[in-house]
Amino acid sequence: MGKLELLSPAGDMERLEMAVRYGADAVYLAGTAFGMRSFAGNFTPEELPKAVKFAHDNGVKVHVTVNTMPRNNEVVNLPAHLERLNDAGVDALILADLGAFTLAGKYAPSCARHISTQQSIANYECAQAWFDLGATRVVLARECSLPEIAEIRKKVSPELEIETFGHGALCVSYSGRCLLSNYMTGRDSNRGECAQPCRYQYALMEEKRPGEYFPVFEDEKGTYILNSRDMCMIDHLDDLMEAGVDCIKIEGRAKSAYYAAIVTGAYRHVIDDLEAGRPVDPVWRDEVDHVSHRIYSTGFYYGYPGQYTENSRYIREWQVVAIVESCDENGLATCSLRNKFRKGDQLELVGPDTRPFGFNAGDMWDAEGAALEEPRKPEMVFTLQLPKQVPAKSIIRRAVDLSAK
Repeated sequence: MGKLELLSPAGDMERLEMAVRYGADAVYLAGTAFGMRSFAGNFTPEELPKAVKFAHDNGVKVHVTVNTMPRNNEVVNLPAHLERLNDAGVDALILADLGAFTLAGKYAPSCARHISTQQSIANYECAQAWFDLGATRVVLARECSLPEIAEIRKKVSPELEIETFGHGALCVSYSGRCLLSNYMTGRDSNRGECAQPCRYQYALMEEKRPGEYFPVFEDEKGTYILNSRDMCMIDHLDDLMEAGVDCIKIEGRAKSAYYAAIVTGAYRHVIDDLEAGRPVDPVWRDEVDHVSHRIYSTGFYYGYPGQYTENSRYIREWQVVAIVESCDENGLATCSLRNKFRKGDQLELVGPDTRPFGFNAGDMWDAEGAALEEPRKPEMVFTLQLPKQVPAKSIIRRAVDLSAK
C-alpha cells in the first residue's frame, strides 16, 4: 500500500484554514467562475493568492476546480482565468471539458491537470487516454467498484495518479451529470447551481384527476425514490489503498467549516494509523457521526448502495458553541462564540491533532474581565477556563439533536 493523499474541501478562507489545520495534504477550491459549487463562498481573484500562500506555508497543495462545461460566451473568459490561477501558484487544476483541458496546458503550464469525476472515467482505456493527452491524475467515476479500480490501476501507466471520492454526498445521477434541476428550477447543475430536486418527496398525479395526489412508493418505506445516501469509507481506507488509490477526496465545498475540520481530522488520524501499522483508534470513526449527514453507505465500492426512501433529512446531533482562538499553558482560552451555552453545561472539545474530550463549562469572562454565566452575543470574544492547553482553532461543541423531524 502506498501513501494516501487526503484531499479536503475549502469553500472559503475559513474552511480552508480548518482543513489545513486539521490535517489535509491538499485542498480543493474554486474561483468565482467555472466551478461546480456556485453556492460555496469561493475565492475572488484577490483572495486566491492569499489562500494559496497560506496552504503552501503549511505544506498543503491547492487544487482548483475548472470543471463546468462552458458555453461559447463563457469559454472566451477562460484564458484570463487560467492565467490568474497559474500566476497564483495553484498546484493543480481539476478539469472536465476537453477544450478547457487544452487551454489549461497553454495558459496554466505550471499547473498539473487532473480530470474531474464529471468526465465519468470508469475504464482503463479512458484513463490512459487522458494520461496520453497530458493529464497527471484522473478522478474516477463514483460508480466504480473496488475491483474495477484495481484493474484500472494495473492497466494504466504507473505515473498516472488515481483519485476517488471517499466521503460526503452522493448524486442519484451518473457522476453528477444531471438535467433534472435545469428543467424543474432553471438552475443548471452542470454550472454548480443544482437545487437537488432528487431529494424532494414526490407523488403521482393522473392527467384526468388534477389536484389528486397518489403516493409513489419504491417500497413500503416511503416516497423519496431518488434520494441517495451519503458516502463514508473511513472503515475501509485499507481497501482503497490496496486497490491502488493515490488520493481520497472528501466531498463538501458547500458545507461548514466544522464539517471540513471534523471529517478531515478523522480521516487524517485513520490514514496515519494505517500507514504506521497501528490499530485504528475507534474515536475517529465516531467523529464522522458528529457532523451533519444523511444515512451513510459505502457508495458503489462494494456493489449497488441502494436508495434511502424514508426521508431526505440530515442527522444533526451536535452543535458548535465556540472556537478557540488561542490558549495558554494553563488552559485559559480566548474563544469566539458560535451558539449560546451556560456555565456548568456539559461540553466536548476536539482540535487539530487533539483527541476529543468532555468537560463542564467552567469560569468565563467577557472582554472587559467581567464574569459571565452565559455568553450571548454572536461571535463575541470571551475567555474560558479549559481543563488543559489546546491548539488554536479547536472546536467546542455540545450534544443537541437538531435533526429535522
